[in-house]
Amino acid sequence: MSTLTDLTILIAGATSPAGVAAARALCDAGATVLAAGSNADRLAERLPFVHGRYEVDLANHAAVTELHQLIDTERGRIDGLLHLVGGWRGGKGLAGQSDDDADFLHTQIVTTLRNTTRVFHDDLLASPRGRVAIVSATAVDAPSGSNANYTTAKAGAEAWMRSVAAAMNSAQSGNKTAPEPQRAAAVRWVIKAFSDEATRAAHPERNVAGFTDVEALGAAAVSLFTTDAATLNGARITLPVL
Repeated sequence: MSTLTDLTILIAGATSPAGVAAARALCDAGATVLAAGSNADRLAERLPFVHGRYEVDLANHAAVTELHQLIDTERGRIDGLLHLVGGWRGGKGLAGQSDDDADFLHTQIVTTLRNTTRVFHDDLLASPRGRVAIVSATAVDAPSGSNANYTTAKAGAEAWMRSVAAAMNSAQSGNKTAPEPQRAAAVRWVIKAFSDEATRAAHPERNVAGFTDVEALGAAAVSLFTTDAATLNGARITLPVL
């Protein structure tokens, strides 16, 4: 299958099993896949098959700007951004939601998203198939006191993505002075949690009911670039479960 041969796609936070699955599916579909993360050794070990690997602090706006300049020099404009940077920290009830955990989650989930989407926004608007996507959580719809820090960060990321979608609409099909066909789209994928075959085999006792296999993210990543932008922009899509 080679449906994405003209596209360059950056995966931010690519070294998780979900990131590896998405990268592999996009490579198999013919895309030029670039991976960005905080640890060069993990990038090299887990993603030897991608076309470019970049160690970068995605929470640092200046560093992300330098990354954009480097990619632009080496590869040109990107067409897609998958933001898979995340993390999880719980707590014992509402009173157990620590400031350290709140700061960590906001930095990982929101700050990195704000940086990458701002820096690469013009690239995505210029692309014939510009796409940006995040993975959100069903916990946003059913928060508890014990995961308040986490759901707040995820809800913030979703709100930011709705703003990205609005900006893409205003720049293209919703432009009041010179409307044009919608080419760019911002999408939120929603899961309970990810699971992968190796982890299930190693821990068969774990309950993974309602989880999403990482391979489903790979399929969704390819579909992201083969579905009409006008249909996708602003969409909140629940991924299949096991």
